[in-house]
Amino acid sequence: MIKQFIGLEWKQFKRSSYFQKGLAIKILMFLGVLYFGGIAVFLGGIAYFALKKMLPEQDPITVVNNFLIFWFMADLLLRFFMQQLPVMNVKPYMVIPVNRPTIIHYLLGRTSIHFFNFLSLLMFLPFSVVLIVQDYPVINVICWFIAMLSITLVLNFTNFLINKSNSVFYSLLTVLASFVALKMYNIFDVTIYFGQAFNALYNMPYLVLLPIALLVVIYKLNFNYVKSDFYLDGAISQKIKEADGLELNFLNRFGKTSTFLKNDIKLIMRNARPKQVMMMSFMFLFYGLVFYTQQTYKDMPAVLAFASIFITGGFLLSFGQLVPSWDSEYYKMLMSQNIPYRQYLESKWYLMVFAVFVSFILATPYLYFGVDIYLMILAGAFFNIGVNSFITLLGGALNRVPVELNTKAKAFSNTNGFNPTQLLIGLPKMLLPMLLFYVPYKLINFNAGLLVLGLSGVLGFVFKNAIFNLIERLYQKGKYKTIAAFSEKK
Repeated sequence: MIKQFIGLEWKQFKRSSYFQKGLAIKILMFLGVLYFGGIAVFLGGIAYFALKKMLPEQDPITVVNNFLIFWFMADLLLRFFMQQLPVMNVKPYMVIPVNRPTIIHYLLGRTSIHFFNFLSLLMFLPFSVVLIVQDYPVINVICWFIAMLSITLVLNFTNFLINKSNSVFYSLLTVLASFVALKMYNIFDVTIYFGQAFNALYNMPYLVLLPIALLVVIYKLNFNYVKSDFYLDGAISQKIKEADGLELNFLNRFGKTSTFLKNDIKLIMRNARPKQVMMMSFMFLFYGLVFYTQQTYKDMPAVLAFASIFITGGFLLSFGQLVPSWDSEYYKMLMSQNIPYRQYLESKWYLMVFAVFVSFILATPYLYFGVDIYLMILAGAFFNIGVNSFITLLGGALNRVPVELNTKAKAFSNTNGFNPTQLLIGLPKMLLPMLLFYVPYKLINFNAGLLVLGLSGVLGFVFKNAIFNLIERLYQKGKYKTIAAFSEKK
């Protein structure tokens, strides 16, 4: 039966009207898996020798065990955002006489075949092999390795249970950030206590039964959870909610464009996928911490300019790239109305500009890194408003892949609405600001680079009408192709 399920999944993918685009995305994802998988194998292979060289007085396995808590907590957080659970794929099997436990076991088994699980395997396996080669006790190493894989699978099935609970995610994020902060400022070293637990798994091989037993328990909980709602009118069916009447009268000052602005805000507030993207765009505010805190990047101002674009452009880059796909479910109706295309496009532009402005205000704490950094963020905000916003709308004229507004997939892993054209359109949005800053910076000075980067956005705003006329013509030209594409079903 499992073999038949796999065959049906493959036929569903191969016969889809989006087979070629889906195949291209799968190939890109496969190459990414090979790349990160190769890095994992490399790190696992050299970890023993690197730790032996950096900390010669400590046993490498002890050092690894001390910091495993951070690995597993980060693993669970990433799963929450990026691991797509195949719950909806079982709906066709619920109306045919197939053994329900078999379907549930197949469903849970599919969640186990995921990149995050293989990533742990590729990290811990070469490290374990090196330990055995270095004459560590074979039984201890093998049992420790099995324990690590069991804990990884426990996290996999735990994510299945907490996937819909944002409160659990934020709690985990707070705990992880607290552990890191307490460790950095030498207030409380959490690695000592968790390290003792993981060291016990290595020193006492029979304790491997504990994570295995925990895995059996969490698997059983998942099985019962899915089985309890395994009905067409159960948890898999959509719940009907009473619509809340949002007036948003303060947007009336934008005239006729306000109607579209209100629709966009309601779309974000009432649908799962736009909410996920908005949450993801908020995370871009912390992008600068990766670069501004590192001494290495202080000597590479072009890279800092690149980071500054992301700080204020999170919503623009994530939400904006899927214009007009957000409206794909009712695009045909929208285009049949007697409304100017210009108003529709301007509403998207105003929304992105407002998001850039709010992001810039929220980025005020970056003054801690100096006025120059904050001025770079300001110049990046001008560039996002006057250049990137128009490039994003321009790319939307070529974006004809529909978006499911209430899909359960996570924002980071969901390829629904993605097409390879977006990759090409995204290049000038990231490379152009670096070029505009770096050339005058190299020829004149730092302030000249900031001035050119900021003025490029001002010029875009000055020629706003001419640019909008061009973008509107492109949308009009491909209007019926877009309608036809949005009408297709996967």
